[in-house]
Amino acid sequence: MATHSGGLRATPPADRGGSAVRVRNLHRSFNQAGGVLNGLDLDIAPGEFVALLGRSGSGKSTLLRALAGLDRGVAGYGQIDVPASVSVVFQDSRLLPWKRVLPNVTFGLSGRGATDRGRRALAEVGLEGRERAWPYQLSGGQQQRAALARSLVREPALLLADEPFGALDALTRIRMHDLLRRLCELHEPSVLLVTHDVDEAIVLADRVILLDGGLVRTDVPVELESRARSDPRFAELRDLLLEELGVRDGGPADGWVPEARHAS
Repeated sequence: MATHSGGLRATPPADRGGSAVRVRNLHRSFNQAGGVLNGLDLDIAPGEFVALLGRSGSGKSTLLRALAGLDRGVAGYGQIDVPASVSVVFQDSRLLPWKRVLPNVTFGLSGRGATDRGRRALAEVGLEGRERAWPYQLSGGQQQRAALARSLVREPALLLADEPFGALDALTRIRMHDLLRRLCELHEPSVLLVTHDVDEAIVLADRVILLDGGLVRTDVPVELESRARSDPRFAELRDLLLEELGVRDGGPADGWVPEARHAS
């Protein structure tokens, strides 16, 4: 486990307290007007899928970047314990346009088995046979599939996803939800998904967290036998989360506008 608190260090597994991610008293500000994160605490269990909701500016992406070790400005302003193996999926695929699909997936891997691992990862996401394609030859959904393969080929203990399906059309998003759930069942990473889509959070997550003012305001387990949007309990949970986000009587409050709900 790596710990970000004025630097990185290895933490013995016995100190993890049963958590894959442990955040304590995390602060982050970018100006003197106020903090983006204000003493945030968070735990994610091994293999748990957590969705992170919140209005724009609530600190969602800031938290994700801190967990990924991409924001050195948090050093000394709280404690972050994460596994040593962390992968990140962004809203855009960030494939290297000068490399074909398979070298994109295996980029940074070493060893004789890297190519075989890359091929297996591409097969898992439904891109078998596209190993020699250029990124521009893939659709947006296929590019995100390749990005998922690149992240999971490393068998991360923690997968961080920053609105990875936000740029996709509704039908492609639904297919990607099914794919991500299947891949997580196969690889069993802990997952933190940043999203603005309440339905997406309920469909995918074991637990939904709402950030407000740089703190965890609401922490709700998703205990549904069915993730079908037609399930009355799905609708109840959606209404609860929308109310917590300030959406009342079918309209937005305080300038927050939810994304369009997708038909199943």
